[in-house]
Amino acid sequence: MLSDPRKRAEYDAHGFAGVADFSPQDLFAGINFDDIFGGLNFNFGGGLFDTFFGRRPSGPPRGENIEVVLEVPLERVLRGGEEKLRYQRPANCPTCHGSGAKPGTAPRKCDACGGTGRKVESRRQKGVMLQQISTCPACGGGGTFIEQRCPECKGSGRIVRDETLMVKIPVGIEEGTALRVAGHGLPGDRAGSAPGDLFVVVRSLPHEHFERAGPDLWHLQVVEVADAVLGDTLQVPTLDGKPVDVALAPGTQPETVLRLRGKGLPEFGGSRRGDLLVRIKVRIPERPSAEERRLYQQLRAAGDARKGR
Repeated sequence: MLSDPRKRAEYDAHGFAGVADFSPQDLFAGINFDDIFGGLNFNFGGGLFDTFFGRRPSGPPRGENIEVVLEVPLERVLRGGEEKLRYQRPANCPTCHGSGAKPGTAPRKCDACGGTGRKVESRRQKGVMLQQISTCPACGGGGTFIEQRCPECKGSGRIVRDETLMVKIPVGIEEGTALRVAGHGLPGDRAGSAPGDLFVVVRSLPHEHFERAGPDLWHLQVVEVADAVLGDTLQVPTLDGKPVDVALAPGTQPETVLRLRGKGLPEFGGSRRGDLLVRIKVRIPERPSAEERRLYQQLRAAGDARKGR
């Protein structure tokens, strides 16, 4: 409104009274409310402009979306492929086809609301027509009454059933990515309405050797004191299944991190791979043997002599 010179002048001069004759389409033309609020999971079931200003899509509203978590091994993230998902969801009763009524009968339409499930009260105030929409108190918003209930679903119109889907996991999928499976959400509240969608949130299973950090992997490698002091060649596991030899330099300190480039996970949508980061932990014997104690005492004596004690 403020970007239009004529509307701006009327508003500056008279406030809201100056734009009282403009329709919502005049005031909000050019604003895409779906772009502003879309993706926030408000699930209005249609355009937000239509929702705010009374224009509703034809047909019954869709069912709600549901969300499930699918944990996959890191090897699946590395290579991609299909994972089996088992979950439960309500579905329309096959006996009554979601009506809740006994086969051969039909629900009776509510006389108070005409089957809409809504009570609409209209009034005009200062030249503006206002509508207040509330749930019909007679039918509780259902729009119908079931006089003979379906024996299978006990009148609810729904049953809970187990479902199995094969979900395609892209190579390098990022932690917490939601994959959309259309039409596998909750059924609509009314007969003939389309079901919602299923959102599969993909997470990585804990791994024996690795911890994920984006495309990078962390691995804890335990070494003996002598190996840290004198150096050694380590065999480090990789997610590819083939260990690699890594040189441990003499005098390596605890918590040193060695980087193996390109041994992590693929970047989603990219061509490079992350790195494998090896954190060194030096193992201190908790109960050294008599021979080990003698040798450590000799090392301490040698150290004291070097310091001039």
